[in-house]
Amino acid sequence: MKPGGTEGGTAEFVGGIGLILVGLALYFLFDSVHVGTHGNGVLSGLLLGGSGGTASMGIIFVPFVAGVALLFYNSKNPLGSWLLWSGLGIIVIEILSRIRFSFDMKTSHLLIILGMFGAGVGLLLKSFRTESDNGKP
Repeated sequence: MKPGGTEGGTAEFVGGIGLILVGLALYFLFDSVHVGTHGNGVLSGLLLGGSGGTASMGIIFVPFVAGVALLFYNSKNPLGSWLLWSGLGIIVIEILSRIRFSFDMKTSHLLIILGMFGAGVGLLLKSFRTESDNGKP
């Protein structure tokens, strides 16, 4: 079945300008985002009492290391598995809670990007219209 059930819908969807506009808009938007870290994470902030220091950050690795040690000692130990996976979860939560996003672009560029995205989505949706939506009987 062709997109929209009509001739030409495939060109608008796959090779047409709609997909190109959406792709370029997303590229330019993501290219303008800077990712960095800032301050303490969720768990280290609780451990440090909000002091802002990072002297005891190594404590988040203790469950992971203990789990690995227990699993090398006895691979069937459920406590070792639990410590390993909870330690990995703590590390992932800590990494994700430190991520900060910031934009570095002019408002005019943002408006152009959003306009390109809206136009591309409109053209992509147009390619899915049925014949009755196109004004044909």
